Amino acid sequence: MLYATSTPADKRRLFRERLASGDLLQLPGAFTPLSAKLIEKKGFDGVYVSGAVLSAELGLPDIGLTTLSEVAGRSAQIARMTELPVLVDADTGFGEPMNVARTVQTLEDAGVAGLHIEDQVNPKRCGHLDGKAVVDRSTATKRIRAAADARRDPDLLIMARTDVRAIEGLDAAVDRAKEFVDAGADAIFPEAMRDLAEFEAIRAAVDVPVLANMTEFGKSDLFTTAQLRDVGVNLVIYPVSLLRLAMGAAMRALDTLKDDGSLSAEVPNMQTRAELYELLDYESYSSFDAGVFDFTLDDNRG
Repeated sequence: MLYATSTPADKRRLFRERLASGDLLQLPGAFTPLSAKLIEKKGFDGVYVSGAVLSAELGLPDIGLTTLSEVAGRSAQIARMTELPVLVDADTGFGEPMNVARTVQTLEDAGVAGLHIEDQVNPKRCGHLDGKAVVDRSTATKRIRAAADARRDPDLLIMARTDVRAIEGLDAAVDRAKEFVDAGADAIFPEAMRDLAEFEAIRAAVDVPVLANMTEFGKSDLFTTAQLRDVGVNLVIYPVSLLRLAMGAAMRALDTLKDDGSLSAEVPNMQTRAELYELLDYESYSSFDAGVFDFTLDDNRG
């Protein structure tokens, strides 16, 4: 009932243990706390909070318009609703190294299990768009060092993302990955890899977990978990997938409503009332205080 029973410290520790096991962990992106509960219910390994999704939820493009307060607030809402570890997109860290340090501690307070900091210039843009720019290696490394030094819980995962592949090529991405690990990064997120061989090259260069971003309509093919596991990838995120699916369904339903004047044809595609109530765990609220929360489920009402 209400929030997760696992503490943030426990989630971080268990996340680290799972990563050390060598398993490939799947983290679908949650666009609401409710969708995080669904991800957990379906048996996934963790939850991802995408900066692009958070921007889109606010009706904004992913060009660095969101603030630390907005990211931390949404991350806290999601993290407290699930027993799963939450990995959050912290963009460029919202400023200079001191700002990065504050970002890390603020997100740590939000209860996340890990976060990634990237090497784009600020303001940044979506990693799969053309025209990106990155900061120099020294500046990028200072961001990661500041993040690693700022954490208070040693189990908080600090992941370094590099976008340099699209600008300077794979060799530059390999070089930055190595430098980021030396600066304290616990994992590497090489953005916009072109093929499996490029993931394999990153894997061979570092001895920390490597993440693959399987976003639709991007620079990378949508590789299977088996393909990614074979080249040594440890985590895979699907950052915008659930939002795209939900918005696609909403678009089709609104077209139906406009054309037919009713949503009767769409009812078979909807989550039922009973399914929603089960996901929200209404029964536990009723048991907690039947005098106030008397929510009896009626499966016949859909």
